[in-house]
Amino acid sequence: MAHVTTAATGKTRGMTGEERKVIVASSLGTIFEWYDFYLYGSLAIYIGAAFFSQYPETTRNIFALLAFAAGFLVRPFGALVFGRLGDLVGRKYTFLVTILIMGVSTFLVGILPDASTIGIAAPIILIVLRMLQGLALGGEYGGAATYVAEHAPRGRRGFFTSWIQTTATAGLLLSLLVILLVQVAVGKEAFAAWGWRVPFLLSCVLLGISVWIRLKMNESPAFKKMKEEGKGSKAPLTEAFGQWKNAKVALLALFGAVVGQAVVWYSGQFYALFFLQNILKVDGQSANLMVAASLVLGTGFFVFFGWLSDRIGRKPIIMAGLLLAMMTYFPLFKAMTHAANPALAEAQATIRATVTAAPGDCKFQFNPTGTAKFTTSCDIATAFLTRNSVPYDVVPGPAGQPATVKIGDATVTSYDAIAAGDQAKAMGSAFEKQINMALQASGYPLVRGTAKVPDAKLDGFVAANPELSLDPAAIRAGTSETQTAEQLVAAKLLTADEAAGVSDMAVYSVPNAGTFAMVADPARVNWIITIAVLTVLVIYVTMVYGPIAALLVELFPTRIRYTGMSLPYHIGNGWFGGLLPATAFAMSAAQGDIYYGLWYPIVFAGLTLVIGLLFLPETKDRDIDAMT
Repeated sequence: MAHVTTAATGKTRGMTGEERKVIVASSLGTIFEWYDFYLYGSLAIYIGAAFFSQYPETTRNIFALLAFAAGFLVRPFGALVFGRLGDLVGRKYTFLVTILIMGVSTFLVGILPDASTIGIAAPIILIVLRMLQGLALGGEYGGAATYVAEHAPRGRRGFFTSWIQTTATAGLLLSLLVILLVQVAVGKEAFAAWGWRVPFLLSCVLLGISVWIRLKMNESPAFKKMKEEGKGSKAPLTEAFGQWKNAKVALLALFGAVVGQAVVWYSGQFYALFFLQNILKVDGQSANLMVAASLVLGTGFFVFFGWLSDRIGRKPIIMAGLLLAMMTYFPLFKAMTHAANPALAEAQATIRATVTAAPGDCKFQFNPTGTAKFTTSCDIATAFLTRNSVPYDVVPGPAGQPATVKIGDATVTSYDAIAAGDQAKAMGSAFEKQINMALQASGYPLVRGTAKVPDAKLDGFVAANPELSLDPAAIRAGTSETQTAEQLVAAKLLTADEAAGVSDMAVYSVPNAGTFAMVADPARVNWIITIAVLTVLVIYVTMVYGPIAALLVELFPTRIRYTGMSLPYHIGNGWFGGLLPATAFAMSAAQGDIYYGLWYPIVFAGLTLVIGLLFLPETKDRDIDAMT
């Protein structure tokens, strides 16, 4: 049984049943809410394909991440709305509103038609639902942290609130486990087609459990006492942010604690998962298992650092976590590359592409709205290299000439999509094939899939791929499958015009002749080292995040606590943290360096470290019951 120390006697007593109920009820409900919110991040690849498939892959990745960030961008507004409600009406009933909004929004994502069915309305509705989730979450965290802290005995707030800090990671872990179970149950192909919707639909079960839990909770004793004494604020927003004495505390909380915590948190969990899947090309199921293992190993440190903060203070632990992250991010992410995809690390160390482009031909390919088109020869070349995690340098070339890409001894000329007109698709396929062949010859871990070729196109396919030394007669003498005209068109093996007058046709499977894909060879992935690196990143998260709930609660008086702590928390995590994956990805794409985006969390962690060391007070010994 956990014990707490009384301030008056210095003796320990067992944690009361009411205290356990508060922690369990608040934590479980919040885990379910984070589960709902994190499903999008874990399934961003599938959602991007379903709702943003009309865009190029690089744009789709950025757009999908920004749709994820949309939920974060509105979180501060949720903090204002529900923070005010929590300070006026109470903590308990605000919980019920936030969980209902979150649960219904998540369920609707699971049944939302994709872009192929309802067009541009699909991504628009998706982002609206994400914003509703963000609004709900904006009111959730401040209420949970405040509720638990106001029930905690003095001298143990760090330990008590640290259980709330585990909920974000536990919610992510729960989402990953549900995803893995569904993937195993339906198979990878079915999961990519429709199975990814199942975890969203299951949220209705979690919603029912969460509502039941929260209906059984009692109001915070500190809030009830404040209301009975008539000391509540009549205008929490004005008092919290319209008066300089409180507004400066909110600014200090934001820049002296939360911003750094946010970027370390999202680097250690979300960007690490994105890096494994999209940059290192580890298959989604393996990447989820690795991150899940690191979360299991590291989550207990939230409680440890919360407990430790009751003894040595909140500030030293948070500042140490920021410093460690700043000093070690580059070597840790490089170690992850060597462990998770050693062939890619070896190729990157020996072969670096050179893009020679006319002045002004290369643009910064950050596309938050998904409407910009990057069509110059340089942009096409660098976007393709970025998708395949190939480092490159851009050097100036003659004006008016298309960009060229040099890889080893091979030089491939790019093309301008606008100038190419109707030939752009064919020129793009030829360009990508030549680049892939050069990368494969240079040692990059590309594999070539099986090509499905209808009989009418077999001779042309053989002629277009002389490097394969194929014999059409031998292929025709082998096995084949017969497909109807409708099947051929549906599989995009023939156009409708080509299939006109055709009843059925033989289709041949030609191994190692299809599309190229960069992969992490499962036989060479070092699971132990990869999980160890991920666990270190999670421990940094626990250092900066474990004590921060207690710190924020202790900075603000009871009458405006919910409002005062919620806004800086959600600005920091919603804006600075939530935009990290998209920003870091775009920065890396612009520089031709998969690690360049790490400067984003390092710079903001450094900013918070300096401000926190100079100006942030230590709060562990404050009596929050006396702070009206």
